[in-house]
Amino acid sequence: MDQKVLKRLVESISKSVNSFKKSEIECFIRIFHNVVGRGDVKLANVGLDRNTFRVILHSIFGMTDDVLMNRVFFAFDKDNDNYINVKEWVKGLSVFLRGTFEEKLKFCFEVYYFNGDGYISRERIYDMLKNSLHQQSPEEETDEGIRELVDIALKKMDYDNDGRISFADFEKAVKEDRLLLEVFGPCLPDAKVQWQQRIGLGEIFKDLKRNPC
Repeated sequence: MDQKVLKRLVESISKSVNSFKKSEIECFIRIFHNVVGRGDVKLANVGLDRNTFRVILHSIFGMTDDVLMNRVFFAFDKDNDNYINVKEWVKGLSVFLRGTFEEKLKFCFEVYYFNGDGYISRERIYDMLKNSLHQQSPEEETDEGIRELVDIALKKMDYDNDGRISFADFEKAVKEDRLLLEVFGPCLPDAKVQWQQRIGLGEIFKDLKRNPC
């Protein structure tokens, strides 16, 4: 990788990412470059596709929920081109791994609302709870039971009683009870994940490059 290009990229990304040191940003860029593995094009023009990113979420962070992994992908993919470019990769990881409470709150809300209108609807709450419960136990939860959970969630989080959860609703509820941050399913790394173990992670990413999905 061209060192001048790498240095410029580190400087550019560091202006908008405060949670990583420049040396760490460089490490993440190198990992990205190793995974993408295309030396014939400029780094800014390549990206991680959804399948590769899902493998990363599963292999490194232990995520298993297909629906939420897809949503995390779209939360990283800010320009909605179905690829995560190197800047989106580093910026996304900065929130994903070392974000402030406010940043993680916004990230989780973005993962949970699906239709782009800025609200988590009753129908989406139902789908997410059904999917989350199925991930935890193979036994089927009854529709009636899930609807009761939806009613409980709305009663606790829908402060303006409009039948859906806005960001303001979500923010207020989570600030009152932080256990509600991932109430509709896990979308952040487990606390035990230690990203500082970069050598081990680097080896895993190299394996992904050698054995693409």
